[in-house]
Amino acid sequence: MPLSYKTRRRLSLVILLVGMPMYILVVSSLMAWFGRLPALVEFLAYALLGILWIWPFKAIFRGVGQADPADAKTNAGAEK
Repeated sequence: MPLSYKTRRRLSLVILLVGMPMYILVVSSLMAWFGRLPALVEFLAYALLGILWIWPFKAIFRGVGQADPADAKTNAGAEK
């Protein structure tokens, strides 16, 4: 069952406001556990992990910044 627009919008806010800071703490703790790595390796690891977190949530974030598709009739009348 696909999520409604409002549900995806709220879930994306929860992910950004709660999940992402938790992910940052976990990643920084994990990187500290390995100790100090060479600068290039550390940069690549942070870059990869910074991009990797979004893939599981790609379907939730898709289209959230656009107008609600269910309100297409209301939005189309307001644009005129």
